[in-house]
Amino acid sequence: MTGRTAVPAAALEECRVDAVDVDAFEVPTDGPGGSEQDGTMEWDSTTVILVRVHACGACGLGYTYGDVAVAALVTSRLAPMLLGEDVASPPALWHRMGAHLRNAGRPGVGAMALSAVDTALWDLKARLLGLPLVRLLPAYHDRVAVYGSGGFTNYPPDRLTGQLAAWVAQDIPRIKLKTSREPDRDPGRLTAVREAVGDGPELFTDANGALGRKEALYWAHRFHEEWDVRWLEEPVSSADLEGLRLLRARAPGRLEIAAGEYAFVPQDFVNLLEPPAVDCLQADVTRCGGITGLLEIAGLSAARHIDLSAHCAPALSAHAFCAVCRLRHVEYFHDHVRVERLLLDGTPPLEGGALRPDPGRPGHGLDVRWSDAEPYRVYGQHVP
Repeated sequence: MTGRTAVPAAALEECRVDAVDVDAFEVPTDGPGGSEQDGTMEWDSTTVILVRVHACGACGLGYTYGDVAVAALVTSRLAPMLLGEDVASPPALWHRMGAHLRNAGRPGVGAMALSAVDTALWDLKARLLGLPLVRLLPAYHDRVAVYGSGGFTNYPPDRLTGQLAAWVAQDIPRIKLKTSREPDRDPGRLTAVREAVGDGPELFTDANGALGRKEALYWAHRFHEEWDVRWLEEPVSSADLEGLRLLRARAPGRLEIAAGEYAFVPQDFVNLLEPPAVDCLQADVTRCGGITGLLEIAGLSAARHIDLSAHCAPALSAHAFCAVCRLRHVEYFHDHVRVERLLLDGTPPLEGGALRPDPGRPGHGLDVRWSDAEPYRVYGQHVP
């Protein structure tokens, strides 16, 4: 709790943005030799871009994961247009910011910049009103189920099985590993995981678009028949809508095809839903336009009777996805859990395989631990 007095709702429109701060921090991964791999990529760090919007003595925090270029875009395009604007309606500012990004490029880096600012504006409004963000949003739920996610392709067998078994020991009933970088190695990896966790937990896989259509169909059947895999994420590139539809139509009935983490604007999600290319849609609140964007996508998923799953950023998703009617679960991603715990206070604890927003903290309840964050700074200068 901040201890500040909440602004009366009637006075909220008098609150104007008086400052926007942008910071970025690059945190090395803890994978073997300092790197992690999935089906198509290798990386050695995670960069988080923090945006703070100030008004009436309060500060709202938003963030995204991406290149430091996102921070520069917020500074150059979005921060100047927010100064002096009232904070009563984040969606109105979201619409204006989207138009302002048109020539800079709204999808991709633009959408990530917009997402961080929009989340900060929602957090600011909730803090000004003295409300937890989940109470400000049109919430359907008071908690979000999670699935453990990591299992990188360069993990040695003991770390792979140890990580997934540890999630099961924390009462997480579903776990995911990366696959398809070297497909011939996957049977041994999946067998080791099944032996470590038993038959009870649901097993998810993520190919990160590494496979061709026919190859993906072959592995879809093997994954399901031999290891009871229930979820195959991005078996082909998420840009291959025809391939995703083929997999959705011809994969085993109890194996769900998922994608959506690289969808940035509403039309990207419409393309995945009309006609359906997925059994479960994914959205990332730090990429899809923030909370305002997520609310639009939640409506699309509800109208099409397709569940929506949160991609990563679990500390933010815990509040935001409570407002998703057809909520499935949130990805409890190893890298993001680690970064959020390292840099932030107020991350929601894992209880019974779910994250529950704290009703006693205003906004999303997250605050930066600056002394811990500073060693990782790659952009900006801390302004108290």
